[in-house]
Amino acid sequence: MWWPILTLSILLVILSVILTGFILLHKNRGGGLSDLFGGGMSSSMGGSSMAERNLDRLTLTIGLIWLACIILLLVLYRVHPGQ
Repeated sequence: MWWPILTLSILLVILSVILTGFILLHKNRGGGLSDLFGGGMSSSMGGSSMAERNLDRLTLTIGLIWLACIILLLVLYRVHPGQ
């Protein structure tokens, strides 16, 4: 396997695991791992905390990098179809 494809494939697997964890840590809206870490005991205040906003930003950033890896893999497989 050509090294850029192998590198992006490994990065994609790592990012997938990280992205899954970040999604499961989001505020409880019907279950998930956030209950395990105390997310089920939220206060009645309407705003989101700084930690939630940072988690949203991290999830979005990792998601965009994940999408970029998929697009780059598509381009590399089209350029080098035999790899």
